[in-house]
Amino acid sequence: MHKLGRALGWLVLGLALFLAALALYVWQHAQERLSQPQLQPADAALVLGNRAYLEGRPNPCLTNRVDRGVQLWRDGRVRLITLSGGVDREDGRVEAEVMAVHARADGYSGVLLKESLSSSTRENLAMSWPLLEAAGVRRVIVVSDAYHLWRVERLAKASGFDGAFEVQYAAAPADCGRPGWQAMRSALREPLAIVNNALNGYL
Repeated sequence: MHKLGRALGWLVLGLALFLAALALYVWQHAQERLSQPQLQPADAALVLGNRAYLEGRPNPCLTNRVDRGVQLWRDGRVRLITLSGGVDREDGRVEAEVMAVHARADGYSGVLLKESLSSSTRENLAMSWPLLEAAGVRRVIVVSDAYHLWRVERLAKASGFDGAFEVQYAAAPADCGRPGWQAMRSALREPLAIVNNALNGYL
């Protein structure tokens, strides 16, 4: 029994060290994405969804992503924006619709495509794919939180998304406009999502 307890203890410690190492790797990748050189022009920005509302107001983690997409359009990097996100389990709102309202309020006046059925990052890519193809998109900039992009890139590769399109990635700030602990929480939570995706065979 004592040996079993020790073995479980070592297993838990090993898992914790693995997740910590993965979190550090994701954090380093996020810093690279945030400081990357200017992006090349593309046909579209694909903004990935997040929880729609937080404390009764549009979630800044979501609106930051939209702002990044709109900025790409303002800079002449893209000609249209696609917003991807289905029904939010927390409040029943459709993420793509919330993003669309914010994009228009932010001054975006271009073509706006909405994918409103997806419920995961993997589905964001899969369900946006036909919309982008129908719009004649060949080059796309995928927009999400900096800490999210490592997983997004692996999902794009595993699914063939980055073979169907010429893909670049743009990072939105991960602190969601709140104290620094929010960014740290995102960095720590992301490895669990990576492991979950890997166990399900998506990566």
